[in-house]
Amino acid sequence: MSCANDLSFSVYQPTRLVFGDGAVGELVSECKRHHIERPVIVTDKILRTKTDLVSRVEKSLGARLGGVYDGVIPDTGVEVIDDGATFVKKCGGDGLISLGGGSAIDTAKGMAIVLTEGGSIRDHQGASRLIRKQTPHIAIPTTAGTGSEVTLYIVVKDHAAHEKMNFMEDRIIPDGAILDPALTVGMPALLTAATGMDALTHAIEAYTSLNRNPVSDANALHAIRLVVEFLPRAVEHGDDKIARGQMLLAASIAGMAFNSSGVGMVHAMAHVIGARYGVHHGTANAICLPHVMRFCSDELGARYRDIADAMKLPIAGLGDEATGQRAADAVAELLKKLKLPLRLRDVAVPEAELEACAEASTSDGAIVFNGKFATDKDLLLGVYRNAY
Repeated sequence: MSCANDLSFSVYQPTRLVFGDGAVGELVSECKRHHIERPVIVTDKILRTKTDLVSRVEKSLGARLGGVYDGVIPDTGVEVIDDGATFVKKCGGDGLISLGGGSAIDTAKGMAIVLTEGGSIRDHQGASRLIRKQTPHIAIPTTAGTGSEVTLYIVVKDHAAHEKMNFMEDRIIPDGAILDPALTVGMPALLTAATGMDALTHAIEAYTSLNRNPVSDANALHAIRLVVEFLPRAVEHGDDKIARGQMLLAASIAGMAFNSSGVGMVHAMAHVIGARYGVHHGTANAICLPHVMRFCSDELGARYRDIADAMKLPIAGLGDEATGQRAADAVAELLKKLKLPLRLRDVAVPEAELEACAEASTSDGAIVFNGKFATDKDLLLGVYRNAY
């Protein structure tokens, strides 16, 4: 990893992507490719009981299926991961198929560690601690936002402490990902909007990160183009498979971007808001994003000019800082169009807690990559207040 002005950088992106309408039919072939003989599906009870998605994956696997663990919850926790790993051992499973949003994929990533390394997921928190290949894992995202199917990160909630534990390991990047737009058609409009804004946040923060590089730049800008064009379509017309497919690609491409560049101040705020008040991660990102862009535009205006261009905004005659402000306004306008919450007060974040949130955000790992210095409680508090 290196700073933006250094000529050296590294990019590691091992996930094999299989994309297309009906791509889930390739699952057995992908299991064979990754030497998975007895896969266990990792998902949640809602997908299993309220949709046909799990049964469709079960049908694709046939006799190869080892079992279904449906204990995933939003903001996956330590106990869920440890319990899931125990379930897989009892089933004799030798690989994982995560089916769902970021929580399902992150749960499977954590389970892969526990299955290989033993103990509890608590024992392995940190960065670059793993020295061997982990349990094989194929991700099947049913939302288009987190990009977790291609990234080296896991966020695990310690529900007792109301904190989030962070993991960063090359060896937990899923071996494969199946991007099938047919599996996202039933996603509700608000969830489509919130997860799509998560992908946009990843792309914008990757492009403005201190750790950016030419590869992350290319991925980030293309992801921005895709989100701006196809997210409103996917929200308005939930059965539009073209829009759904392009959003799956946008999420994965944005994931590839921040996988090597990191994210920034928006995530440092959203992690705290999500851990303390249960705000959906994509929604928290969406609320904070335009305010962070305004805060950063004086120093990152040239980067925001490229972002504004990717968003197809009219910026002729504007200076860099004004262009950054225009891009932030366009993001805020997009939130209104998508009918997402616009303020922290709208998602029940207490005004009296803003200072404590700002303090907590200073120690979030994402803050160090922000393109403008932000590791200061007073600076963060000002943005929190603007977002409130």
